[in-house]
Amino acid sequence: MRRWHTGRVSDGGNTHSTGTTSGGKGWDFFVSYTQADRRWAEWIAWALEEAGWRVLVQAWDFTPGSNWIRGMDNGVSHATRTVVVLSDAYARSVYGAAEWRAAWAADPDGATRKLLVARIEDCARPGLLGQVVSFDLFGVAQDDAQAELLRAAHLAVSGQRAKPATAPPFPSAPAAAPARPPFPDAADQPTATPAALPGAIHIGTISAPDGQAIGINHGTVAQTRTSPGR
Repeated sequence: MRRWHTGRVSDGGNTHSTGTTSGGKGWDFFVSYTQADRRWAEWIAWALEEAGWRVLVQAWDFTPGSNWIRGMDNGVSHATRTVVVLSDAYARSVYGAAEWRAAWAADPDGATRKLLVARIEDCARPGLLGQVVSFDLFGVAQDDAQAELLRAAHLAVSGQRAKPATAPPFPSAPAAAPARPPFPDAADQPTATPAALPGAIHIGTISAPDGQAIGINHGTVAQTRTSPGR
């Protein structure tokens, strides 16, 4: 799996009163989520820190005795970017809306890609959040989800395009229309019925020399006999 690295060594978040990390720098990412999606938020935070970024996430950084509102304000104010963990529950969250709107207001045209929207279920993007290009983490294997998360984070930080490293395959030509059935010619016609021998019974292409035969035609049984000389 491809990994993205920023050259930093992360020790995670540290909610000092200055709103910066212990190294004197702000966080790279603030993970905004609702409690119903805590497991997703922790998984995202872990993957980002493992790749070398500094992350602020409520589950790990708002420890007993800290001020929750101050911590949230530090996150939206001092983190370079906000990662929204989007679900139906998040879309209904008052605090979630306040957090993503603060990030959106700081970069309304997406020039610095300050707001990343990670959908964790098939849900709508409320309000102005619908104008932000999102990426999906659900419905795929864990390695694929992690690769997509780190790809989105790398593109946001670097400002690069999403151009692939290798050339795309040549698109196949559209399927040809079904061929018209061939016109029947003489070679396709049934062969002529052979003539019956004198004194034989003939049914279709079956002959019974000097004997009897029973033929079935549309449910009717018929027995005929021809005698020599007739």
